[in-house]
Amino acid sequence: MTIAGSIAAIVLGALVGALGRLLVRGRPSMPAWATIAVGVVAAFAGTGLFGMFGPEEATWDVRQAAVQVGTAIIAVVLVAACWPAGHGR
Repeated sequence: MTIAGSIAAIVLGALVGALGRLLVRGRPSMPAWATIAVGVVAAFAGTGLFGMFGPEEATWDVRQAAVQVGTAIIAVVLVAACWPAGHGR
């Protein structure tokens, strides 16, 4: 993974993590820091998935960003749905 890919995963993961709170219905029980952290970790996982199934070149492109965002959205929604009520904040 290149430095640009790492920075993109962190930025996109943080943004998607923050936006993922909007996708979960009701009052979020998961704290904001955990939501953002899940988004960042999932964006790195998306980078790994793209590397396994994507093109051979190691450059960053829009398809990689799409996989990062998709993975982060899914992870944030799943973790937020499983987060125990009352354990946030």
